[in-house]
Amino acid sequence: MSITTNIKGIRDIMRKDTGVDGDAQRISQMVWMLFMKIFADKEEEWEITIDSYESPIPEKLKWQNWASDEEGLTGDQLMEFINNELFPTLKELDITVSPQAKIIRAVFEDTYNYMKNGTLFRQVINEINKIDFNNTKERHLFNDIYETILKELQSAGSSGEYYTPRAVTQFMVDMVNPQLGEKILDPACGTGGFLTCSIEHVREQVNTPEDREVFQASITGIEKKPLPHLLCTTNLMLHGFDVPAVRRDNLLSKPYSDWGANDKVDVVLSNPPFGGVEEDGTETNFPQKFRTKETADLFLVLIIRLLKDGGRCAVVLPDGTLFGEGVKTRIKEELMERCRLHTIVRLPNGVFNPYTGIKTNVLFFEKGTPTKDVWYFEHPYPAGVKSYNKGKPINIKEFDLEKAWWNNREDEQFAKHAWKVDAQEIKDRGYNLDIKNPHQESDDLASPEELLKQYNATSAKVSAIQGEIIKVLNEALS
Repeated sequence: MSITTNIKGIRDIMRKDTGVDGDAQRISQMVWMLFMKIFADKEEEWEITIDSYESPIPEKLKWQNWASDEEGLTGDQLMEFINNELFPTLKELDITVSPQAKIIRAVFEDTYNYMKNGTLFRQVINEINKIDFNNTKERHLFNDIYETILKELQSAGSSGEYYTPRAVTQFMVDMVNPQLGEKILDPACGTGGFLTCSIEHVREQVNTPEDREVFQASITGIEKKPLPHLLCTTNLMLHGFDVPAVRRDNLLSKPYSDWGANDKVDVVLSNPPFGGVEEDGTETNFPQKFRTKETADLFLVLIIRLLKDGGRCAVVLPDGTLFGEGVKTRIKEELMERCRLHTIVRLPNGVFNPYTGIKTNVLFFEKGTPTKDVWYFEHPYPAGVKSYNKGKPINIKEFDLEKAWWNNREDEQFAKHAWKVDAQEIKDRGYNLDIKNPHQESDDLASPEELLKQYNATSAKVSAIQGEIIKVLNEALS
Protein backbone atom coordinates (compact mmCIF):
# COMPACT_ATOMS: atom_id res chain seq x y z
CA MET A 1 0.00 0.00 0.00
CA SER A 2 1.39 3.47 -0.90
CA ILE A 3 1.71 6.35 1.54
CA THR A 4 -0.59 8.42 -0.70
CA THR A 5 -3.29 5.82 -0.04
CA ASN A 6 -2.58 6.01 3.73
CA ILE A 7 -3.00 9.79 3.78
CA LYS A 8 -6.16 9.64 1.66
CA GLY A 9 -7.50 6.95 4.01
CA ILE A 10 -6.80 9.16 7.05
CA ARG A 11 -8.63 12.08 5.47
CA ASP A 12 -11.64 10.00 4.50
CA ILE A 13 -11.96 8.67 8.07
CA MET A 14 -11.66 12.18 9.55
CA ARG A 15 -14.38 13.52 7.28
CA LYS A 16 -16.84 11.22 9.06
CA ASP A 17 -16.01 12.74 12.47
CA THR A 18 -18.38 15.54 13.52
CA GLY A 19 -15.69 17.25 15.61
CA VAL A 20 -13.37 18.04 12.71
CA ASP A 21 -14.52 21.10 10.79
CA GLY A 22 -12.72 22.04 7.57
CA ASP A 23 -9.24 21.59 6.12
CA ALA A 24 -7.26 23.55 8.72
CA GLN A 25 -8.60 21.42 11.60
CA ARG A 26 -8.21 18.20 9.62
CA ILE A 27 -4.57 18.99 8.83
CA SER A 28 -3.83 20.10 12.40
CA GLN A 29 -5.39 16.88 13.74
CA MET A 30 -3.50 14.69 11.29
CA VAL A 31 -0.16 16.43 11.87
CA TRP A 32 -0.07 16.28 15.68
CA MET A 33 -0.77 12.54 15.41
CA LEU A 34 1.93 12.15 12.75
CA PHE A 35 4.27 14.19 14.98
CA MET A 36 3.80 11.69 17.82
CA LYS A 37 4.47 8.74 15.51
CA ILE A 38 7.55 10.43 14.00
CA PHE A 39 8.77 11.29 17.49
CA ALA A 40 8.34 7.65 18.58
CA ASP A 41 10.33 6.45 15.53
CA LYS A 42 13.01 9.09 16.26
CA GLU A 43 13.27 7.89 19.86
CA GLU A 44 14.02 4.36 18.66
CA GLU A 45 16.95 5.86 16.73
CA TRP A 46 18.11 8.10 19.64
CA GLU A 47 18.17 5.17 22.07
CA ILE A 48 20.91 3.69 19.85
CA THR A 49 22.76 6.89 18.88
CA ILE A 50 22.53 9.07 22.04
CA ASP A 51 24.24 7.76 25.18
CA SER A 52 21.82 7.32 28.12
CA TYR A 53 18.93 8.93 26.18
CA GLU A 54 15.86 9.39 28.37
CA SER A 55 12.44 10.11 26.91
CA PRO A 56 10.66 13.20 28.28
CA ILE A 57 7.31 11.47 27.65
CA PRO A 58 5.88 9.43 30.56
CA GLU A 59 5.87 5.71 29.71
CA LYS A 60 2.06 5.40 29.55
CA LEU A 61 1.82 8.30 27.05
CA LYS A 62 4.40 7.02 24.55
CA TRP A 63 2.89 6.26 21.16
CA GLN A 64 3.98 2.61 21.27
CA ASN A 65 2.14 2.08 24.58
CA TRP A 66 -1.30 3.38 23.59
CA ALA A 67 -1.39 3.58 19.80
CA SER A 68 0.76 0.79 18.32
CA ASP A 69 -1.56 -2.14 19.10
CA GLU A 70 -4.33 -2.03 16.50
CA GLU A 71 -6.60 -3.85 18.93
CA GLY A 72 -5.69 -1.38 21.73
CA LEU A 73 -7.63 1.52 23.26
CA THR A 74 -10.68 2.60 21.22
CA GLY A 75 -14.09 4.26 21.57
CA ASP A 76 -14.93 6.41 24.64
CA GLN A 77 -12.02 4.92 26.59
CA LEU A 78 -9.55 6.19 23.96
CA MET A 79 -11.12 9.68 23.83
CA GLU A 80 -11.02 9.94 27.62
CA PHE A 81 -7.32 9.02 27.60
CA ILE A 82 -6.51 11.58 24.84
CA ASN A 83 -8.48 14.47 26.35
CA ASN A 84 -7.90 13.88 30.07
CA GLU A 85 -4.38 12.37 30.19
CA LEU A 86 -2.34 12.79 26.99
CA PHE A 87 -3.06 16.44 26.16
CA PRO A 88 -3.02 17.90 29.73
CA THR A 89 0.32 16.17 30.45
CA LEU A 90 2.07 17.13 27.19
CA LYS A 91 0.89 20.75 27.44
CA GLU A 92 2.52 21.01 30.89
CA LEU A 93 5.74 19.02 30.29
CA ASP A 94 8.75 20.24 32.27
CA ILE A 95 10.86 21.92 29.56
CA THR A 96 13.99 21.91 31.73
CA VAL A 97 14.28 18.11 31.43
CA SER A 98 15.63 18.07 27.85
CA PRO A 99 15.55 19.90 24.51
CA GLN A 100 13.08 17.24 23.30
CA ALA A 101 10.69 18.11 26.15
CA LYS A 102 10.82 21.74 25.01
CA ILE A 103 9.81 20.76 21.47
CA ILE A 104 6.88 18.58 22.61
CA ARG A 105 5.59 21.28 24.95
CA ALA A 106 5.86 23.95 22.20
CA VAL A 107 4.02 21.70 19.75
CA PHE A 108 1.16 20.83 22.12
CA GLU A 109 0.76 24.18 23.88
CA ASP A 110 -1.73 25.47 21.30
CA THR A 111 -2.71 22.22 19.59
CA TYR A 112 -6.12 20.63 20.11
CA ASN A 113 -7.77 17.28 19.63
CA TYR A 114 -10.78 17.93 17.40
CA MET A 115 -11.93 14.34 16.89
CA LYS A 116 -14.87 13.17 18.99
CA ASN A 117 -15.44 9.61 17.83
CA GLY A 118 -13.04 7.14 19.48
CA THR A 119 -13.71 4.38 16.95
CA LEU A 120 -12.81 6.65 14.01
CA PHE A 121 -9.80 7.90 16.01
CA ARG A 122 -8.54 4.32 16.35
CA GLN A 123 -8.95 3.80 12.58
CA VAL A 124 -6.79 6.90 11.93
CA ILE A 125 -4.10 5.63 14.34
CA ASN A 126 -4.01 2.28 12.55
CA GLU A 127 -3.47 4.03 9.20
CA ILE A 128 -0.63 6.15 10.65
CA ASN A 129 1.03 3.02 12.05
CA LYS A 130 1.44 1.68 8.52
CA ILE A 131 4.05 4.39 7.80
CA ASP A 132 7.62 3.61 8.90
CA PHE A 133 9.51 6.88 9.32
CA ASN A 134 12.77 5.03 9.97
CA ASN A 135 12.60 3.64 6.45
CA THR A 136 14.49 6.17 4.30
CA LYS A 137 12.47 5.44 1.15
CA GLU A 138 9.15 5.87 2.99
CA ARG A 139 10.40 9.04 4.67
CA HIS A 140 11.31 10.60 1.30
CA LEU A 141 7.93 9.64 -0.11
CA PHE A 142 6.23 11.14 2.91
CA ASN A 143 8.26 14.36 2.48
CA ASP A 144 6.70 14.77 -0.98
CA ILE A 145 3.22 14.17 0.39
CA TYR A 146 3.91 16.55 3.26
CA GLU A 147 4.66 19.26 0.68
CA THR A 148 1.22 18.71 -0.87
CA ILE A 149 -0.42 18.80 2.59
CA LEU A 150 1.22 22.19 3.15
CA LYS A 151 0.11 23.50 -0.23
CA GLU A 152 -3.46 22.56 0.54
CA LEU A 153 -3.51 24.62 3.69
CA GLN A 154 -4.91 27.66 1.90
CA SER A 155 -7.22 28.89 4.62
CA ALA A 156 -4.42 31.12 5.96
CA GLY A 157 -4.25 33.18 2.72
CA SER A 158 -6.52 35.89 4.13
CA SER A 159 -4.03 36.99 6.79
CA GLY A 160 -1.09 37.63 4.49
CA GLU A 161 0.44 34.14 4.71
CA TYR A 162 1.21 32.32 1.51
CA TYR A 163 2.86 29.05 0.77
CA THR A 164 6.05 30.03 -1.11
CA PRO A 165 6.35 27.89 -4.26
CA ARG A 166 9.17 25.38 -3.95
CA ALA A 167 10.84 26.71 -7.13
CA VAL A 168 11.11 30.22 -5.62
CA THR A 169 12.57 29.03 -2.28
CA GLN A 170 15.02 26.75 -4.12
CA PHE A 171 16.21 29.57 -6.39
CA MET A 172 16.67 31.96 -3.44
CA VAL A 173 18.67 29.38 -1.46
CA ASP A 174 20.80 28.46 -4.49
CA MET A 175 21.73 32.10 -5.12
CA VAL A 176 22.47 32.98 -1.47
CA ASN A 177 24.44 29.72 -1.18
CA PRO A 178 24.50 29.20 2.63
CA GLN A 179 27.57 27.39 3.97
CA LEU A 180 28.14 24.95 6.83
CA GLY A 181 28.75 26.90 10.04
CA GLU A 182 26.78 29.97 8.95
CA LYS A 183 23.79 30.84 11.10
CA ILE A 184 20.67 30.77 8.91
CA LEU A 185 17.38 32.37 9.96
CA ASP A 186 13.84 32.65 8.64
CA PRO A 187 12.15 35.17 10.98
CA ALA A 188 8.64 34.28 9.74
CA CYS A 189 9.19 30.65 8.78
CA GLY A 190 5.61 29.42 8.33
CA THR A 191 5.73 25.72 7.53
CA GLY A 192 9.51 25.70 6.96
CA GLY A 193 10.04 25.83 3.19
CA PHE A 194 13.20 27.98 3.35
CA LEU A 195 14.59 26.00 6.28
CA THR A 196 14.17 22.59 4.60
CA CYS A 197 15.62 23.95 1.34
CA SER A 198 18.62 25.28 3.29
CA ILE A 199 19.00 21.92 5.05
CA GLU A 200 19.16 20.11 1.70
CA HIS A 201 21.63 22.68 0.35
CA VAL A 202 24.03 22.58 3.33
CA ARG A 203 23.73 18.84 4.02
CA GLU A 204 26.12 18.06 1.13
CA GLN A 205 28.88 19.80 3.14
CA VAL A 206 28.38 17.59 6.24
CA ASN A 207 31.06 14.88 6.47
CA THR A 208 31.80 14.22 10.17
CA PRO A 209 29.82 13.90 13.44
CA GLU A 210 31.23 17.34 14.41
CA ASP A 211 29.92 18.80 11.14
CA ARG A 212 26.50 17.30 11.93
CA GLU A 213 26.43 19.02 15.34
CA VAL A 214 27.34 22.38 13.79
CA PHE A 215 24.76 21.83 11.05
CA GLN A 216 21.93 20.98 13.48
CA ALA A 217 22.63 24.09 15.56
CA SER A 218 22.84 26.53 12.65
CA ILE A 219 19.31 26.60 11.20
CA THR A 220 16.65 28.60 13.04
CA GLY A 221 13.04 29.51 12.36
CA ILE A 222 10.52 31.68 14.20
CA GLU A 223 6.77 31.31 13.71
CA LYS A 224 4.04 32.96 15.74
CA LYS A 225 1.03 30.83 14.77
CA PRO A 226 0.45 27.36 16.29
CA LEU A 227 -0.48 25.37 13.17
CA PRO A 228 2.41 26.48 10.91
CA HIS A 229 4.75 26.02 13.90
CA LEU A 230 3.57 22.42 14.35
CA LEU A 231 3.88 21.78 10.60
CA CYS A 232 7.38 23.31 10.52
CA THR A 233 8.68 21.37 13.55
CA THR A 234 7.41 18.11 12.04
CA ASN A 235 8.87 19.08 8.66
CA LEU A 236 12.37 19.58 10.14
CA MET A 237 12.21 16.30 12.04
CA LEU A 238 11.34 14.58 8.76
CA HIS A 239 14.50 16.20 7.35
CA GLY A 240 16.65 14.56 10.02
CA PHE A 241 16.78 17.33 12.63
CA ASP A 242 16.74 15.87 16.15
CA VAL A 243 15.84 19.08 17.95
CA PRO A 244 14.49 21.60 15.41
CA ALA A 245 15.29 25.17 16.47
CA VAL A 246 11.82 26.44 15.55
CA ARG A 247 10.47 28.86 18.12
CA ARG A 248 6.88 29.95 18.71
CA ASP A 249 7.33 33.70 18.87
CA ASN A 250 6.74 37.00 17.11
CA LEU A 251 10.05 38.77 16.49
CA LEU A 252 8.25 42.05 15.83
CA SER A 253 7.06 42.18 19.44
CA LYS A 254 10.60 42.63 20.82
CA PRO A 255 11.98 46.20 21.02
CA TYR A 256 14.30 46.98 18.09
CA SER A 257 16.99 48.32 20.46
CA ASP A 258 17.11 45.01 22.38
CA TRP A 259 18.65 43.08 19.47
CA GLY A 260 22.36 42.74 20.21
CA ALA A 261 25.50 41.20 18.70
CA ASN A 262 24.57 37.69 19.92
CA ASP A 263 21.33 37.77 17.92
CA LYS A 264 23.04 38.47 14.60
CA VAL A 265 22.99 35.92 11.77
CA ASP A 266 24.91 35.24 8.55
CA VAL A 267 21.97 34.45 6.26
CA VAL A 268 18.29 35.41 6.18
CA LEU A 269 15.91 33.72 3.74
CA SER A 270 12.28 34.70 4.08
CA ASN A 271 8.89 35.51 2.63
CA PRO A 272 7.46 37.60 5.48
CA PRO A 273 3.66 38.03 5.61
CA PHE A 274 2.51 41.06 3.65
CA GLY A 275 -0.85 42.77 3.69
CA GLY A 276 -1.14 41.40 7.23
CA VAL A 277 -1.46 43.95 10.01
CA GLU A 278 0.14 43.47 13.43
CA GLU A 279 -1.74 44.07 16.67
CA ASP A 280 -1.88 47.66 17.94
CA GLY A 281 1.30 48.87 19.54
CA THR A 282 3.67 46.43 17.76
CA GLU A 283 5.10 49.24 15.65
CA THR A 284 6.12 51.15 18.82
CA ASN A 285 8.90 48.55 19.26
CA PHE A 286 10.58 50.21 16.26
CA PRO A 287 12.25 53.64 15.95
CA GLN A 288 9.79 56.44 15.14
CA LYS A 289 10.94 56.80 11.52
CA PHE A 290 10.16 53.13 10.73
CA ARG A 291 6.76 52.85 12.43
CA THR A 292 4.09 51.23 10.27
CA LYS A 293 1.44 48.54 10.61
CA GLU A 294 2.57 46.73 7.42
CA THR A 295 4.27 43.51 8.53
CA ALA A 296 6.48 43.11 5.43
CA ASP A 297 8.04 46.56 6.05
CA LEU A 298 8.66 45.90 9.75
CA PHE A 299 10.28 42.56 8.88
CA LEU A 300 12.56 44.25 6.34
CA VAL A 301 13.75 46.73 9.04
CA LEU A 302 14.28 43.82 11.45
CA ILE A 303 16.22 41.75 8.87
CA ILE A 304 18.62 44.66 8.22
CA ARG A 305 19.15 44.90 12.00
CA LEU A 306 19.72 41.15 12.48
CA LEU A 307 22.24 40.61 9.69
CA LYS A 308 25.94 40.58 10.59
CA ASP A 309 28.24 42.77 8.53
CA GLY A 310 28.84 40.72 5.38
CA GLY A 311 25.58 38.83 6.03
CA ARG A 312 23.41 37.93 3.04
CA CYS A 313 19.66 38.01 2.49
CA ALA A 314 17.05 37.00 -0.06
CA VAL A 315 13.53 38.17 0.75
CA VAL A 316 10.19 38.15 -1.10
CA LEU A 317 8.44 41.55 -1.04
CA PRO A 318 5.31 42.89 -2.75
CA ASP A 319 5.37 45.65 -5.39
CA GLY A 320 3.87 47.99 -2.77
CA THR A 321 7.17 48.05 -0.87
CA LEU A 322 9.04 49.01 -4.05
CA PHE A 323 6.93 52.04 -4.99
CA GLY A 324 5.48 52.98 -1.56
CA GLU A 325 6.21 56.36 -0.01
CA GLY A 326 6.43 57.82 3.50
CA VAL A 327 7.71 55.21 5.95
CA LYS A 328 8.48 52.87 3.03
CA THR A 329 10.82 55.53 1.57
CA ARG A 330 12.73 55.77 4.85
CA ILE A 331 13.01 51.97 5.07
CA LYS A 332 14.37 51.77 1.50
CA GLU A 333 16.85 54.54 2.28
CA GLU A 334 18.00 52.52 5.33
CA LEU A 335 18.30 49.40 3.14
CA MET A 336 20.40 51.15 0.47
CA GLU A 337 22.62 52.99 2.97
CA ARG A 338 23.31 50.00 5.25
CA CYS A 339 23.33 47.24 2.61
CA ARG A 340 24.41 46.57 -0.94
CA LEU A 341 21.08 45.86 -2.66
CA HIS A 342 22.60 44.20 -5.71
CA THR A 343 19.67 42.35 -7.35
CA ILE A 344 15.89 42.56 -7.68
CA VAL A 345 14.22 39.69 -9.52
CA ARG A 346 10.75 40.79 -10.64
CA LEU A 347 8.38 37.82 -10.61
CA PRO A 348 5.41 37.76 -12.98
CA ASN A 349 1.75 37.73 -11.97
CA GLY A 350 0.31 34.50 -10.65
CA VAL A 351 3.42 33.05 -8.95
CA PHE A 352 1.48 32.92 -5.67
CA ASN A 353 -1.81 31.73 -7.16
CA PRO A 354 -4.26 30.74 -5.76
CA TYR A 355 -3.40 32.68 -2.59
CA THR A 356 -2.93 36.14 -4.09
CA GLY A 357 -2.54 37.94 -7.40
CA ILE A 358 -0.21 40.55 -5.86
CA LYS A 359 2.97 41.03 -7.89
CA THR A 360 6.11 40.10 -5.98
CA ASN A 361 9.86 40.58 -6.14
CA VAL A 362 12.89 38.84 -4.68
CA LEU A 363 15.42 41.28 -3.21
CA PHE A 364 19.02 40.08 -2.72
CA PHE A 365 21.33 42.16 -0.53
CA GLU A 366 24.48 42.06 1.61
CA LYS A 367 24.95 44.13 4.74
CA GLY A 368 27.93 46.35 5.39
CA THR A 369 28.43 48.60 2.34
CA PRO A 370 26.02 51.06 0.68
CA THR A 371 24.34 50.31 -2.65
CA LYS A 372 26.13 51.64 -5.74
CA ASP A 373 23.76 50.22 -8.36
CA VAL A 374 20.92 47.71 -8.58
CA TRP A 375 20.51 45.04 -11.21
CA TYR A 376 16.95 44.10 -12.16
CA PHE A 377 15.90 40.89 -13.85
CA GLU A 378 12.37 40.38 -15.15
CA HIS A 379 11.41 36.72 -14.92
CA PRO A 380 9.52 35.81 -18.10
CA TYR A 381 6.68 33.31 -18.40
CA PRO A 382 7.69 30.11 -20.22
CA ALA A 383 6.58 29.91 -23.87
CA GLY A 384 2.83 29.47 -24.18
CA VAL A 385 2.12 30.31 -20.50
CA LYS A 386 0.04 33.39 -19.61
CA SER A 387 -0.18 32.80 -15.87
CA TYR A 388 0.54 30.16 -13.23
CA ASN A 389 -2.07 28.25 -11.30
CA LYS A 390 -2.36 25.51 -8.67
CA GLY A 391 -2.08 22.78 -11.32
CA LYS A 392 0.81 24.43 -13.19
CA PRO A 393 3.02 26.31 -10.73
CA ILE A 394 6.32 28.02 -11.50
CA ASN A 395 9.08 25.45 -12.10
CA ILE A 396 12.68 25.53 -10.82
CA LYS A 397 14.00 24.93 -14.37
CA GLU A 398 12.65 28.37 -15.32
CA PHE A 399 15.27 29.94 -13.03
CA ASP A 400 18.08 28.47 -15.14
CA LEU A 401 17.85 31.76 -17.05
CA GLU A 402 18.64 33.86 -13.95
CA LYS A 403 21.34 31.41 -12.90
CA ALA A 404 23.06 31.69 -16.31
CA TRP A 405 22.84 35.50 -16.09
CA TRP A 406 23.93 35.79 -12.42
CA ASN A 407 27.69 35.88 -13.09
CA ASN A 408 27.45 37.22 -16.69
CA ARG A 409 25.29 40.27 -16.14
CA GLU A 410 26.57 42.36 -19.06
CA ASP A 411 26.06 39.51 -21.58
CA GLU A 412 23.95 40.72 -24.52
CA GLN A 413 21.89 37.53 -24.69
CA PHE A 414 20.13 38.54 -21.44
CA ALA A 415 19.61 42.19 -22.43
CA LYS A 416 15.84 42.03 -22.87
CA HIS A 417 15.37 40.66 -19.32
CA ALA A 418 18.04 42.57 -17.35
CA TRP A 419 18.89 46.21 -16.69
CA LYS A 420 21.07 48.15 -14.24
CA VAL A 421 20.06 51.31 -12.38
CA ASP A 422 22.47 53.65 -10.60
CA ALA A 423 21.82 54.21 -6.87
CA GLN A 424 21.80 57.99 -7.42
CA GLU A 425 18.98 57.66 -9.94
CA ILE A 426 16.95 55.67 -7.37
CA LYS A 427 17.59 58.35 -4.71
CA ASP A 428 16.50 61.06 -7.19
CA ARG A 429 13.27 59.09 -7.70
CA GLY A 430 12.59 59.32 -3.94
CA TYR A 431 13.78 55.72 -3.43
CA ASN A 432 11.09 54.38 -5.73
CA LEU A 433 12.45 50.93 -6.69
CA ASP A 434 9.53 50.09 -8.97
CA ILE A 435 11.51 50.51 -12.18
CA LYS A 436 10.02 48.95 -15.30
CA ASN A 437 12.01 46.99 -17.86
CA PRO A 438 13.24 49.62 -20.38
CA HIS A 439 13.70 46.96 -23.09
CA GLN A 440 10.12 45.72 -23.08
CA GLU A 441 8.01 48.85 -23.18
CA SER A 442 8.07 48.98 -26.96
CA ASP A 443 7.18 45.27 -27.18
CA ASP A 444 4.16 45.79 -24.94
CA LEU A 445 2.69 48.71 -26.94
CA ALA A 446 0.33 48.07 -29.83
CA SER A 447 0.81 49.88 -33.17
CA PRO A 448 -0.38 53.55 -33.39
CA GLU A 449 -3.26 52.45 -35.68
CA GLU A 450 -4.40 49.83 -33.15
CA LEU A 451 -4.14 52.32 -30.25
CA LEU A 452 -6.23 54.90 -32.17
CA LYS A 453 -8.84 52.24 -32.93
CA GLN A 454 -8.98 51.28 -29.20
CA TYR A 455 -9.26 54.96 -28.21
CA ASN A 456 -12.13 55.62 -30.62
CA ALA A 457 -14.02 52.52 -29.43
CA THR A 458 -13.61 53.58 -25.77
CA SER A 459 -14.71 57.18 -26.57
CA ALA A 460 -17.84 55.89 -28.30
CA LYS A 461 -18.66 53.75 -25.23
CA VAL A 462 -18.17 56.73 -22.88
CA SER A 463 -20.42 58.95 -25.05
CA ALA A 464 -23.15 56.29 -25.10
CA ILE A 465 -23.02 55.94 -21.28
CA GLN A 466 -23.12 59.74 -20.85
CA GLY A 467 -26.18 59.87 -23.16
CA GLU A 468 -27.91 57.22 -21.02
CA ILE A 469 -27.17 59.14 -17.80
CA ILE A 470 -28.55 62.43 -19.25
CA LYS A 471 -31.68 60.61 -20.46
CA VAL A 472 -32.31 59.06 -17.00
CA LEU A 473 -31.72 62.42 -15.24
CA ASN A 474 -34.10 64.24 -17.65
CA GLU A 475 -36.81 61.63 -17.08
CA ALA A 476 -36.37 61.88 -13.29
CA LEU A 477 -36.51 65.68 -13.31
CA SER A 478 -39.56 65.88 -15.59
